[in-house]
Amino acid sequence: MARLVEIGNSRGIRIPKPFIEGAELEDCELELKIVPEGLLVTPTSKGRRGWKAAFEDMYEHGDDTMVMAAEPSTAFDHEDWEW
Repeated sequence: MARLVEIGNSRGIRIPKPFIEGAELEDCELELKIVPEGLLVTPTSKGRRGWKAAFEDMYEHGDDTMVMAAEPSTAFDHEDWEW
């Protein structure tokens, strides 16, 4: 259950922490949209949400190795490119 609270001349929504965590709304800007059922609150960007957990999972399973070799691997890299 959320509550409206006074903030100056406006109102704010007090959302319980479990809802914020469950909807992954921590530390992000929110978009508000009026829908027939009421008010829809969504994060504005989901671009990199979940990346941290995915990287930690990759590390735990040893799947975080380099895709490309750190050393140059072509003749162009060795001879023609100036490092």
